[in-house]
Amino acid sequence: MSKLLSPQEIIEVFTRFKAHNPEPKSELRWSSPFTLLVAVVLSAQATDKSVNLATEELYKVADTPKKILTLGEDGLIPYIKSIGLYKSKAKHIIGLCEKLLSDFGGEVPRAREELMSLPGVGRKTANVVLNVVWGEHTMPVDTHLLRISPKIGLAEGTTPEAVEQSLLARVPDEFMEHAHHWLILHGRYVCTARNPKCAECFLNDICKHNE
Repeated sequence: MSKLLSPQEIIEVFTRFKAHNPEPKSELRWSSPFTLLVAVVLSAQATDKSVNLATEELYKVADTPKKILTLGEDGLIPYIKSIGLYKSKAKHIIGLCEKLLSDFGGEVPRAREELMSLPGVGRKTANVVLNVVWGEHTMPVDTHLLRISPKIGLAEGTTPEAVEQSLLARVPDEFMEHAHHWLILHGRYVCTARNPKCAECFLNDICKHNE
């Protein structure tokens, strides 16, 4: 039995996602490309909820690269101390603020390579910013997508990059703007790692895992 859904089945999966949630949004709170970038850097191995709690207070005092540099690392840490890996994240954020000001006129660049030249910004983070801010058809693969995409039969691969390329090749263009949000939310709330809610899942008749 093939581990992958057919192209028709993939269209059906995303048609159902769209019917259930036509306009999915990132659960991170942001008001500018910069505040989203910082939130995504902070969200590595942390929940969006914990990041939102921290950035709510931080952005009241510092929501631009200049203002965060004025705080400095020691001034930044108290705001983000509740988030895992806060010391290395503080270093990354100070570093990316410096580079944004020195190399990009204080603006968040709109090219993946330029984004990935910033401290603390890997491929996934760059893809999130490109997709969420500018609606670009990227596929940021986090732990949820890595786990559920092969399980459902949407993609193959065992590494983030392999799953990313597999999804990019298979997901029809018309669904690409929202595809990663649908999958993240599905992995977060329905197809959970410990106790997946298969009985109430609207993909349970089509999911390869159920064969």
